[in-house]
Amino acid sequence: MARRLLWRYGVIGERAGDAAAGPSVPAVPRDAATVMLLRPAQPGGVEVFMLRRVRAMAFAPGAHVFPGGSVDAGDADPAVGWTGPPAAEFGRWLGTSADDARALVCAAVRETFEESGVLLAAHPGGAPVVPDGDDWDRDRADLARGAVSLAGMLRRRGLLLHAGLLTPWARWITPEAEPRRFDARFFAAAVPPGQRAASTGAGEADRGVWLRPAAAIESARAGEMTLLPPTAVTLHEFASYGGVAQILGQRRKIVPIMPGMTVEGGQAWLTLPEDVEFPL
Repeated sequence: MARRLLWRYGVIGERAGDAAAGPSVPAVPRDAATVMLLRPAQPGGVEVFMLRRVRAMAFAPGAHVFPGGSVDAGDADPAVGWTGPPAAEFGRWLGTSADDARALVCAAVRETFEESGVLLAAHPGGAPVVPDGDDWDRDRADLARGAVSLAGMLRRRGLLLHAGLLTPWARWITPEAEPRRFDARFFAAAVPPGQRAASTGAGEADRGVWLRPAAAIESARAGEMTLLPPTAVTLHEFASYGGVAQILGQRRKIVPIMPGMTVEGGQAWLTLPEDVEFPL
């Protein structure tokens, strides 16, 4: 049974009433992948890397989000070098085919590198990658504008996508009332040793920041930060864990969560399954 929760998130809240009316025919959601990059916090707990979307964006303007984006045609390229659990195993975890799971994992790795500079890859044999320097910055920019493919970049550098660094976490589908919809799979990953996350300050995000999950939620409650429902729920889940290893050690059952939207008394309300703990 669903429960009703007020959806008031600044710019998002201002347009929620119009969105709740919905189109006559719901848009088909696009496959997407999102990665929560984690690092240990001191003296305990975790921090997660978040990006603030520029306010000119059509979807979630000004919101703090995790790196990620839509699956592109190139993400299904079988030429992407791969190490770690096979795509069929990810398909079982995610409840989809091996081909779709492979594309989702590739999109997760590609988008994470484009938006944070963290590359979830390895040399054959398992040696770590440290993508630092102007040549890596050029690769990152070329990948973001489509001038190079993930398969091509990895092949040129003699690298393999490291699927074993990704832990499937959740699946969220945009409400049917929204004109832009996504079927997003969420993955957790630790920042590999020697790498650092940083936003370019260009494109879809204007800043990147490391935050404790509980601190991000408190900022959202105080009106200092905008969080979409999937982001807020995920942060609330992370806040209950003592460290990165505990999070990455989870093998969760991935079930789709699709919120609904209604309007009552001039206010927009979000409906979520009863077992989803919403912190805002």
